[in-house]
Amino acid sequence: MFMSNGYGAMGGAKARYQTVDVASQVEGASPHRLIGILFDELMKATEIMIAAMRAGNRAKMIDKQARASNILLALETSLDFHNGGEIAVNLARVYRESRRLVQLGGRTNDPAQVETARGYLSEIVDAWESIG
Repeated sequence: MFMSNGYGAMGGAKARYQTVDVASQVEGASPHRLIGILFDELMKATEIMIAAMRAGNRAKMIDKQARASNILLALETSLDFHNGGEIAVNLARVYRESRRLVQLGGRTNDPAQVETARGYLSEIVDAWESIG
């Protein structure tokens, strides 16, 4: 019987590489860059989620849906409402609505919902990158 040590499967190796890549980016990153990394990972997750939906790959879709939802929750809970004022409140609304759309899109297998969320988020990502 063949027993894999985890290095034979291409998907497993790719996942390990991506984990190491993100970990190396996080190490020593500024707070601004850390948020940028979350945005990068969020946009990748939603892009892959949409592709998986279109390909009928439910397992991959669910995995990326969970990743996107977790990142959106992390972004929302990291907001400083005391110092951020109205901007923090508005960002929380966008993150919450985007999370709702990602969940709805996954539940109904509707990529348009996730694309709408990506549209909202891309504006924030672009703004974040322009100030960094």
